[in-house]
Amino acid sequence: MDRLAKNWINGEWIDSQQYVQSINPATYEVIGQYADVTTEQVEQAISAAKTVFKKSGWKRDRHLRAKVLNEMADAFERHADELIEILATENGKIKPEATFEVTMIPAKLRYYAAVTLTEYGRALEPKPGSYSMVLREPMGVAGIIVPWNSPVVLMVRSLAPALAAGVTAVIKMPGQTAQTNALIARIFSELSALPKGVIHLFSESKSLGARLLIDSPDVPVISFTGSTATGKAISAAGAQHLKRFGLELGGKTPMIVFKDADLDLVLPKLEKAVTIFAGQFCMTGSRLLVQREIADELKQKLAQRLSAVSVGPAADPNSDMGPLIDKNNVERVNATVEKAIAEGAKVIVRGGPVTEGELAKGAFYRPTFLEVHDNSLQIIQEETFGPVLTVQVFDTEEEAIELANDNQYGLAASVWSRDVNLPLRVAAELEAGTVWINDWAVVYDEFEEGGFKNSGLGRMNGMAAMDDFIEYKHITISTGIAGSE
Repeated sequence: MDRLAKNWINGEWIDSQQYVQSINPATYEVIGQYADVTTEQVEQAISAAKTVFKKSGWKRDRHLRAKVLNEMADAFERHADELIEILATENGKIKPEATFEVTMIPAKLRYYAAVTLTEYGRALEPKPGSYSMVLREPMGVAGIIVPWNSPVVLMVRSLAPALAAGVTAVIKMPGQTAQTNALIARIFSELSALPKGVIHLFSESKSLGARLLIDSPDVPVISFTGSTATGKAISAAGAQHLKRFGLELGGKTPMIVFKDADLDLVLPKLEKAVTIFAGQFCMTGSRLLVQREIADELKQKLAQRLSAVSVGPAADPNSDMGPLIDKNNVERVNATVEKAIAEGAKVIVRGGPVTEGELAKGAFYRPTFLEVHDNSLQIIQEETFGPVLTVQVFDTEEEAIELANDNQYGLAASVWSRDVNLPLRVAAELEAGTVWINDWAVVYDEFEEGGFKNSGLGRMNGMAAMDDFIEYKHITISTGIAGSE
């Protein structure tokens, strides 16, 4: 396929002297190529974004920002079918998953358009003749670093509050989704209300551009979604400039199932929690904790469901789960599983790489289900980022909480019980930024999400998402009017 994805910098389509192939991970067929960004191009984007922030009225014109966000929502709706198609092809998601990602974007943009016009500061008279106000002001240029697993919605999740706050943005997109990235940039280019230079978007195969954003003194804020190790590294690098960081990092979501849970409701969610996006999701339900009284029944029924999952390309409507992003990740996930088995994990469903037939050309990995008795194993303590589920058995509520919290991550958790009080008690004790009761992966634009412990800093979604991009300024006015005696 002769398709070249270029970078979009300062309102122009920018080519490069270096090209990288775009791959369909389900077939490993080449679907195009992209211009790998250069140092000079990223520096140009940062400079232009800084100039627009300093010299234009963007940061003070709330009505313009709301108009741009609403227009952007309309544009994403117009291009939804095209986005779904290229995302499924390039990212490996099956069509329902790609549809879910793309169709949730307009509402998010419209929410922040509304927030732009309804946000408020504070003003009062602390004493006679003295008036004080606190303004929330945009910080400048935001560097937005986007992962490959859900590139469209995770980009918008950072960009929407950034634009609402009034910053300008330089967006680093992953090379694995360059064709999708180019379509996003084309959507931006169609926005008549968007001033030139407010948004810049580039793709890269490595991390050169991301590093420039992190190291630049002209980029005071970084919004990053990705692994905990990378999040810590960029935080350390940006500390010399005291950058503001919004970080959503790794997760190891415990799915806690008590003996009175409705298994007819639980089982489909457990299956989907480990197979959605082929397990390449920060909130993947990768740790099953089940009370002993129902453990055998749940393990047996879940094993049947996971064994029946049909892996395949998005082009096949019968596919239940798509491929991993590439074959390197297939090898990485499989090595993690093999290590766990060698350390004593019991195999319930082996799954693993597809090595025969037409699917062997792609990066397919069948769901794996392991029983673990040692909570210190790597497969329990570290994010696997693949369709791998572990199960541990507990006896008491206190034991379930202890197992769930005995982990470096704290992004999310799920609790299942017919009781009213029990799941609320457990939720109060769980060290997680989001807790679902009798559900999983429910996210609302209006409500904040983010991680405890090593799962991040700051919050995405909701009003608090804007705080990553805002400084507070206190202004006091002495009028000389002391008031009546």
